[in-house]
Amino acid sequence: MYDYIKGTVTSLKNNAIVLDNNGIGFLIYVSNPYSFEVGKDYKVYVYQQIREDENCLYGFKTVAEKDLFLKLISVKGLGCKMTLPILAVGSINGIMDAIERENVLYLKKFPKIGDKLAKQIVLDLKGKLEFIGVGISDDQVQTENELKDVLIGLGYKEKELKPVLAKVNTSLSIEEQVKDALKLLLR
Repeated sequence: MYDYIKGTVTSLKNNAIVLDNNGIGFLIYVSNPYSFEVGKDYKVYVYQQIREDENCLYGFKTVAEKDLFLKLISVKGLGCKMTLPILAVGSINGIMDAIERENVLYLKKFPKIGDKLAKQIVLDLKGKLEFIGVGISDDQVQTENELKDVLIGLGYKEKELKPVLAKVNTSLSIEEQVKDALKLLLR
């Protein structure tokens, strides 16, 4: 089992990177390959999945991202290939906050996550994410991004949200922010 691999990114694929370490090119599936630059050195934290018909490496830029991935794949019905898009679309804090607050709407915005699976994620992981080492922050940028994600999940377009997001009080809880934003959008 590998914990991490240090090396140089030699190429980017649509869902993976190739990381060269001492002349060996490791194909590592990542949530966002375009967050890496070809020719730069990285320390990539990895999870190795060995199955009867495949041997895959999944990579992460931080330990917190890897820890959240490991928790998510422990949920019944959620595998490695379904979990990577969750990490690509959502932030670590946003995902953890949604699970802790039982925000099924936020979780359902991810690809292939329906109502049943979103509820299963909350059921299996609520109260079990403190060890990850990333606290749920009330950082203004984070809450604005989360608010935008929730509203997009409700069917609003990003261009109609810009003027509304500037008017919402970010010191409120996310639920109150959503209520305020919806009031402004319905005017």
